[in-house]
Amino acid sequence: VGWLGAAGIGTTLGIALGRSRYGMDYFGPLFAFLRSIPPVLLLPFFMVLLGIESAEKITLIAFGALWPILLSSVDGARTVDQVKLDTARSFGVPRSQWILMVVLPAALPKIFAGLRVSLSLSLVLMIISELVASVSGMGVQLVDFQRQYDYANMWALIVLLGILGYGFNSLLLLVERRVLSWQPTRNSQQTVKAGG
Repeated sequence: VGWLGAAGIGTTLGIALGRSRYGMDYFGPLFAFLRSIPPVLLLPFFMVLLGIESAEKITLIAFGALWPILLSSVDGARTVDQVKLDTARSFGVPRSQWILMVVLPAALPKIFAGLRVSLSLSLVLMIISELVASVSGMGVQLVDFQRQYDYANMWALIVLLGILGYGFNSLLLLVERRVLSWQPTRNSQQTVKAGG
């Protein structure tokens, strides 16, 4: 849930700031400041503000996962081919439509790159939040197994975390291939792989 929230906010805000002439001039320093704060250090703040229930974990994950998505979206929105934008404007396409039909498709490869980075970060933050401030979850189980010297279950849980990370990443790559299948470069790469 935290990762999905970060994906929605980061993509929307990133595209808006990427297409704004002065947006990053104003907000860039603030983002650089917030991004440099390790999310784990804010865990006590979120605990005091939201308690040790799900809301605290979701907020921590969303805060940590937001920055790769946001900055990738800004970069993607800035690198849209100017010819495409000028063509859309010359045909009188409304702003909301050319954002969805021109800017977003062109920015999607970089957005997905940010989503992949933030996905693995979200899994790490989930475990850390459960290690420090939780009464249940995989992080709590990991600590319990360690304290009980139950190394078999401890390593089984670590392997399970690796499998989860691999599974989530594979699922996201599958979605990315589906969504970006229209790109000519991707189609040629898939043809080369299939031929090889």
